[in-house]
Amino acid sequence: MNLKRRLLVATMALGFVASAPVFANAADLIAIITPGHDNPFFKAEADGAAARAKELGYETLVLVHDDDANKQSQLFDSAIAAGAKAIILDNAGANASVAAVQKAKDVEIPSFLIDREITKSGVAVSQIVSNNYQGAQLGAEEFVRLMGETGEYAELVGKESDTNAGIRSSGYHDVIDQYPDLKMVAQQSANWSQTEAYAIMETMLQANPGIKGVISGNDTMAMGAWAALEAAGRTDVIVVGFDGSNDVRDSIMKGGIKATVLQPAYAQAQMAVDQADKYLKTGSTGLDEKQLMDCVLVNADNAPKLETFALSN
Repeated sequence: MNLKRRLLVATMALGFVASAPVFANAADLIAIITPGHDNPFFKAEADGAAARAKELGYETLVLVHDDDANKQSQLFDSAIAAGAKAIILDNAGANASVAAVQKAKDVEIPSFLIDREITKSGVAVSQIVSNNYQGAQLGAEEFVRLMGETGEYAELVGKESDTNAGIRSSGYHDVIDQYPDLKMVAQQSANWSQTEAYAIMETMLQANPGIKGVISGNDTMAMGAWAALEAAGRTDVIVVGFDGSNDVRDSIMKGGIKATVLQPAYAQAQMAVDQADKYLKTGSTGLDEKQLMDCVLVNADNAPKLETFALSN
C-alpha cells in the first residue's frame, strides 16, 4: 500500500470522514463495520472477518459504529472513499441501516451482513444470521429444566431497536409460557449492557425477592445480572444467557451462570468474507441472500470446549 493510501486508511479508521478520492489500487480492501468491541461478541466478529480477509490476501479497514445509525452512515462514506470493494456489516438497526447499505450498492460496493438482518431484501448481497428463534428455544428449554418447571423469574431484554432482541424474547416465551407454574414477575430492556443489567437486576431483586431465575437476551446482560446477584448473596438464582462468550463459559465452569446459547460469531464473519471473495471474483455467491445458522446450547457438559464463540470437537 502506498503512503497516500496508508494515510487515508489510518484517517478513516479514526472515524474521520473526509472528501477523499477513491484510489485505483484499492481493489484488495474490505471494510468491516460492527458495533463496539467492548462487547466480546462483536470483537470476535471483527477479528474473524479480518483474519479471513487477510488469509485471502485483502487489506482490511475495521470500523466501529457503536449502534449509532448516523455514525454508521459516516463510516460507509469512509469505506466508499477509501475504495473498499466489499463491506462486512453487523448493522446499527434493521430499518435505519437500509439507506447506508443502499448507498454502497449504488456505487457498486456489495455488503455482506452478519448477525442482524435489515428490513429490506435485495440491497445486501448476503444476510447471514444466527437462527435466533431456534437458539432462544434451546435456551428456554434448558431454563425450564433448571427451574424445575416452577417459580418466579425475570427477563432481561436486549436493545429494542435490534430485531434479534424481539426474536429471542419470543422464542423464550413460546417455550416458557407453556408452563403455568413459571411466573414472570419482571421484564425490562437492559440494552445489551452489563452495567445497565447490574442496576436493573438490583431493582428487580428489591421488588421481587422471590425471584428464582433470570433469562437474558445476551451474555453481557447475563454477566451484569449475575454480578448483582452475587453482590446480594443470591447465588441460588438460575441465570441463562445467549451468545456463547468466554466470560459466561468461565462462569458456567465455576458453577455460576448455568447455561448460554452459542451463536458462532467468528465462523459467521469468516463465512461472510468467503462469500464476499467469491462474489468479487465471480459476480455471485451461489447462495440465497438470507442464510440461517443454527445455535447450540452450552452448559456444564460442553462449556470446556467453548473458545471465542466456537466449540471444539
